[in-house]
Amino acid sequence: MTNDSGVVEFNGELRRVKIRRSPWWYLRRWPIIPVIILSVLVFVGVAAPWISPNDPLHQVLPQRSAKPFYQDGSPYLLGGDHVGRDVTSRVIHGARISLTVMAVAMTAGMLIGTMLGLVAGYAGGVVDEIITRIVDIWLGFPFLLLALVAAITIGASFSTVMGLMVLLAWSGFVRNVRADVLVIKEKDYVAAARLAGASRTRILIKHIFPGTIGTVTVIASLSVGGLILSEATLSFLGAGIPGPTPSWGNMISDGRDYLQTAWWVSAFPGLALFLTVMALNFLGDWLRDRLDPKLRQLD
Repeated sequence: MTNDSGVVEFNGELRRVKIRRSPWWYLRRWPIIPVIILSVLVFVGVAAPWISPNDPLHQVLPQRSAKPFYQDGSPYLLGGDHVGRDVTSRVIHGARISLTVMAVAMTAGMLIGTMLGLVAGYAGGVVDEIITRIVDIWLGFPFLLLALVAAITIGASFSTVMGLMVLLAWSGFVRNVRADVLVIKEKDYVAAARLAGASRTRILIKHIFPGTIGTVTVIASLSVGGLILSEATLSFLGAGIPGPTPSWGNMISDGRDYLQTAWWVSAFPGLALFLTVMALNFLGDWLRDRLDPKLRQLD
């Protein structure tokens, strides 16, 4: 008798044998395709100045709405936009915006949310009540309205978008980290550290925080796709990255008036956005299954 682990019962003795797996088995078990997509995104974003075929801001008016390369011998791989800029180069440089959102906004939001969750769960009482109510109020606040007001009053800029993305990211960590802390702080090793005279800071950092790393990792991987979509939405509405800086949201917005004559201006950045968010969501689901002991036991 053989199971998926490769253990065979032979004459009453259990032996491990090598089982040949189909490619489909590996694709289901490991996030191969999402990792490939994200690796390409990281490479393209980092190497954009060197692999970009043209300047993403350079306008060539005779090439306005130039078709992709497979139509009429266009000089642009993915066509040109309404002012003759290379769509390929702009999509490549737009990946850098997405990488920046992933790196800066998620890191800052993760640190803030994790710290507040640790403090709320361990301190309890009034501190926990205040932090929890702040999270409840923030989650009930219309974020899109705040973003539009900030764009009008402060002005749409890269720093404004980053600040808004951090405000959007932090709240998702607080409740989940707090729930983990409420369980972990009752463990015997935490009680032993408390009896040994360890300070609250040491207990939080050395004994409680490591137990929340899996939760934080899963939340970050599942949330970063939403941040990229939020940045694209703000740019589409004119409250995000200001033009002519190439971002996928800006490009989709630029091409919405030319969908019948130059569909590629919006289609290709939209496809890049879809693939990136899809890959992040699949990777987040895989991490959740791997880091959750209950789900791992069902594997």
